[in-house]
Amino acid sequence: MKRIVVLFSGTGSNLAYILERLHGKKLEVAAAITNNPDAAGIAHAKRHGVPLEVLDHRDFPDRESFDRALVERIEKYTPDLTVLAGFMRILTPVFTERVKAINLHPSLLPRHRGLHAIEKSWEDEHPEGGVTVHWVSSELDGGEVIVQYELEKEGLDSFEEYDETIRRIEKEALAEGIRDVLKCD
Repeated sequence: MKRIVVLFSGTGSNLAYILERLHGKKLEVAAAITNNPDAAGIAHAKRHGVPLEVLDHRDFPDRESFDRALVERIEKYTPDLTVLAGFMRILTPVFTERVKAINLHPSLLPRHRGLHAIEKSWEDEHPEGGVTVHWVSSELDGGEVIVQYELEKEGLDSFEEYDETIRRIEKEALAEGIRDVLKCD
């Protein structure tokens, strides 16, 4: 059985999806790690009995120190893959050069890297938006694309409808990306 570690920072909706749809079915969520001690997603890990680590980035003097501690935590679970599922941190080479990881991003990369990607995608002139699952690299949202799901903006009446649709398809894209990388259908 393949092992993954999931990193998250907020609601943990993507973590919940992974736990409900993939965990125990050809892969094991070996641990969930958050950098936010107030993250709502903590409840998902606890409810599923998955080992949980809280590593508050504010307890570290710089990004490299945090990343070093994060890598140590990840490595103790010996995962086949680390999955960034709403993990809101810019990672340094301390992380990117040691950890095999994929990231979920709510736009069609390379457009709209970084924060506020859904809003930027909705407001731009391109007729489609979407989500991307990509390899984590030292370049922010710049790693090789694994999976992209496109969404036609035409016919969507509001940003709220667009946002809701993006958040729904990102879960499917993330699951497909994990299965593709780990070769576990």
